[in-house]
Amino acid sequence: MIQRIDSHQHFWRPARGDYQWLRADEPALAPLLRDFMPQDLAPLLAAHGVEKTVLVQAAESKAETEFMLDLASAHAFIGGVVGWVELSRPGAGAVLERMARHPKFKGVRPMLQDQPDDAWISCRPRPDAIRALQRLGLRFDALVKPRHLPPLLRFLKHWPELPVVIDHAAKPPVGAHDGEAFARWRADIAAVAAMPQVFCKFSGLWGEAPAAMHGDVDAAVRAVRPVWEHLLDVFGPARLMWGSDWPVLTLAGDYAGWLAISEACIGSLTQSEQADVWAGTARRFYGLASE
Repeated sequence: MIQRIDSHQHFWRPARGDYQWLRADEPALAPLLRDFMPQDLAPLLAAHGVEKTVLVQAAESKAETEFMLDLASAHAFIGGVVGWVELSRPGAGAVLERMARHPKFKGVRPMLQDQPDDAWISCRPRPDAIRALQRLGLRFDALVKPRHLPPLLRFLKHWPELPVVIDHAAKPPVGAHDGEAFARWRADIAAVAAMPQVFCKFSGLWGEAPAAMHGDVDAAVRAVRPVWEHLLDVFGPARLMWGSDWPVLTLAGDYAGWLAISEACIGSLTQSEQADVWAGTARRFYGLASE
């Protein structure tokens, strides 16, 4: 069986109270308003040969990062944790120092897509915080939408030594590949990919497809393939990593369905290239321990 690492998944317990985006007044999010914990994901990982995961923050709080690190200590399949630190505040470097003492703390993810200022990333993070990320060997997950790519590029050019991964390929307009918005995304993601420190997650894309394609694997393959082909062209397999975005994935389909969509794209590569996308890139990028 192919070895796989799920480079992007979440756990949460809504009663903890810090998931501000997970709102009860949003009907589309209603299926996510329950606990999603390791015992829910573990059978899916076992069924599909996923040996490790990267657990990614879903709340802008230090408490949630500590919650995730506790889960990582208790569950061997969690290979790494990407947490949250307010990079624009004094003392961010000291917070990073403390968190980095945990061997599974691998990086941070500011929720850039939710910032009121689209250019936040290019002007607000404190230089001493970014230098701390670099000094500690930590990574930066960029949760962005297409409109954030130009300011992100300015940030990347200022910090060329910082390893960065684009979550969910910057959420392009999946299924609208003949439109102007898709053309802009193609150009902007290519400019970002030209920076050698930048990687990309092949994840979260089923949810970006039109609702009519949710639950329909064949339709999703047709919609996702143009995105995959462009990512492959500009990043190459050595800078692409597969992820599920579970449990957000469940709004569009199931774990097996996303694997089938992914296999339809990744399966065209050579065996060594497939090994990179399924596991090798994530292992190298996040510095995950090999069993």
